[in-house]
Amino acid sequence: MTVSAREGLWWLPTGLYEENCYILKAGEGAAAVIDPGDDADQILGLLEREGLQAVAILLTHCHWDHIGAVPDLAEAYRAPVMLHEADLPLLEEWAPRQVRPTRFLQHGDRVTCGDLVFDVLHTPGHTPGGLCFLTGNRLFTGDTLFKGTVGRTDFPGGSAEALQASIRDLLLPLPDDVEVYPGHGDPSTIGAERRYNPFLVRLRTGL
Repeated sequence: MTVSAREGLWWLPTGLYEENCYILKAGEGAAAVIDPGDDADQILGLLEREGLQAVAILLTHCHWDHIGAVPDLAEAYRAPVMLHEADLPLLEEWAPRQVRPTRFLQHGDRVTCGDLVFDVLHTPGHTPGGLCFLTGNRLFTGDTLFKGTVGRTDFPGGSAEALQASIRDLLLPLPDDVEVYPGHGDPSTIGAERRYNPFLVRLRTGL
């Protein structure tokens, strides 16, 4: 399994759908984990190698490929699990074992994890409770925004209109240098997506 890294940040594709699990160093020995989708042993091994313990588990949404390793990490570290309440039915349906959420997040919340502070953006469309997490100039978009495309809206609870509004109102206004870390595929930036992502170009220009 390939692990990619930037300063204080690691990510690895997990499971059949190669969902990106992100690990962010949040201080001495502490980490925030975003979307531990599968391959819990790999995620736990990376944390151990880096001398980190999960102090929070943040979920952008609760489709099966983003939550498969949540029970193992929550049990291993007694880490709080945070998500939007609108996605609780998905968590209850798809988690491999029962997971008790610790905190329901809403738009405008701020989550402090050690040395990191995450601004919470509620970006429904892919799922009703879709969230993006912004810390510094790093934006974790789950399946809302990808390099060159956007998330599907044909699953139950999806809405193309809601997704367009989420991206137009909350993501497009962000500065060009904000780095985008999606739920699948390679990173990008808001500036690159504003210029080259056909979905965002259409939203920006109306063409």
